[in-house]
Amino acid sequence: MTKTTTIAATNATPRRKGAAPAPAVAASPWAPVSHRERQREAKRNAVLQAAAQLFNERGFHATSLDDIAARLNVTKPTLYYYVKNKDEILLQCVSQGLTMMLEGIDASRAAGGKAIDQLITCMQVYARIVTQDFGMCLIRVGDEQVPPESRKELRRLKSAIDQEFRRLVAEGVSEGSLAPCDPKMTAFVIAGALSWIGRWYKPGGQYTPEQVAAQCIDTLLGGVLRRVDVPQPVAVSAAAPRRKRSAGD
Repeated sequence: MTKTTTIAATNATPRRKGAAPAPAVAASPWAPVSHRERQREAKRNAVLQAAAQLFNERGFHATSLDDIAARLNVTKPTLYYYVKNKDEILLQCVSQGLTMMLEGIDASRAAGGKAIDQLITCMQVYARIVTQDFGMCLIRVGDEQVPPESRKELRRLKSAIDQEFRRLVAEGVSEGSLAPCDPKMTAFVIAGALSWIGRWYKPGGQYTPEQVAAQCIDTLLGGVLRRVDVPQPVAVSAAAPRRKRSAGD
């Protein structure tokens, strides 16, 4: 026996003769707290997602908690583990849509670049989100249905988005990338036009969300009038000949 083995054997606590071995620690059937919290948050998000889809499809008042539970294959009482009532569900859905917009706009601002580049990125973010469940819910249902005590906060978030569009339009005019305009009115037009996508867009339609956003933004930036460098007068010979009047006319 080596010296190390001898020391280990000497220091080991001898088991008392006839003593039973220590019982094994039983494994807990419950997941760790952090895991349970993640699961609860995932289920809560699923409730909100299903609710937003139904609000978009049927309208807020025509959707019940029973409808939301049925969409998720759970019972109505199960929903109360994650939400208080339908008003709270709507508030969270609309808040999610606004928060997604603000986070996307903040990211575009942090990326830097010219004002026109930031403005286009913000428009792309806005257009993309209103084709998604929470953004669409924000547009189709609106904050008018939200309890009055929460309406003020939602309108504050909307105002923050509006102010960002105004700032970028004003900076675009200053740098010469945008034609002179009233930043307030222009911001209203941009947000109004892009918001309306959430009213008429249908997933799985002819255009993808990216194609919808691109076409709408191109129209907003370029307008619909055909522009030519030098106006060309209409040649007389090119005009359609007038038909002679007949006796029957």
